[in-house]
Amino acid sequence: MSKDSTCAWAMNHELEREYHDAEWGVPVYDDTVLFEFITLEGAQAGLSWITILKKREGYRAAFEGYDLAKLAKYDESEAERIIENFDVVKHRGKINSVFSNARAAIALQEEYGSLSDALWQFVDGKPVINQWTEMSDVPAATEQSKAMSKFLKKKGFKFVGETICYAFMQAVGMVDDHLINCPKKTA
Repeated sequence: MSKDSTCAWAMNHELEREYHDAEWGVPVYDDTVLFEFITLEGAQAGLSWITILKKREGYRAAFEGYDLAKLAKYDESEAERIIENFDVVKHRGKINSVFSNARAAIALQEEYGSLSDALWQFVDGKPVINQWTEMSDVPAATEQSKAMSKFLKKKGFKFVGETICYAFMQAVGMVDDHLINCPKKTA
């Protein structure tokens, strides 16, 4: 099959196409970027991805460029300021989760040496390359995402259910779920 068809989910809006072509499925090992995606995927729960992409710069501004040390010092009193001043999803639970997740991420860095090492263990440190032909073949969760979700919840993270974890794994390239005829498919 020729590689001539971008994954269908990325064809509805230019921002989705740009994100698909430049980022989705590209392996990420940087702790700050990984934390950004944990935050964005948690924020997306119940919403469309395009809603989150449109607010991405608002998230970066509201959450100090995802500086874990700064975010770990925040508490629930910061949520109202963020809601009033930044273009983010106005959900206090999701906003507050960023602060507690930052503290949990720092604990993982201390335990594993990096957030990256703690997260990439679920795919043995290298991307899982799937060979899907149709979007309907792509699962919403896998054994790896279920294990990651259970692990992160145990470590104090919030908004990290198995479906959110699988979307996170796709986003940061732990899983390559580009369809086999997509030009961005790696193998």
